[in-house]
Amino acid sequence: RSYETRPPEVDRNDSRYPGSDPKYSNLNQEELPISESLQDTVNRILPYWYRTIAPNIESGKKVLLVGHGNSLRALVKHFDKISSSEIAKVNIPLGIPLVYELSEKLKPLNKYYLGKDKKVKEAMEFVANQHKNKERINYNV
Repeated sequence: RSYETRPPEVDRNDSRYPGSDPKYSNLNQEELPISESLQDTVNRILPYWYRTIAPNIESGKKVLLVGHGNSLRALVKHFDKISSSEIAKVNIPLGIPLVYELSEKLKPLNKYYLGKDKKVKEAMEFVANQHKNKERINYNV
């Protein structure tokens, strides 16, 4: 959950290694991360934000971003100007959309979750507890 520290590397023989997934078959092995900190994720996501996503929004398109916890936390860190130490405390609930209303200059005007406050809080606590207990979340549902 820290900003700079990478988790243990995934062995290239591990089934979770991205190189085992056919959708990454066009990438070189060196391009596939075997471990990634939130800082690495920010450095990977922000160029895509500026190059692809932001221009689509500026052209009037509505954009839906779907991602895993760290990629979404990277964008939240950027949008909300959250410090590297404070981002570790941010828990984004699974499966509950987070809406950002942006200015013409793409600065956040408002943000909210699409869900009942109690359910959002429960989902945030679930994510926080998963990380506190260092349990693995099984996303293969």
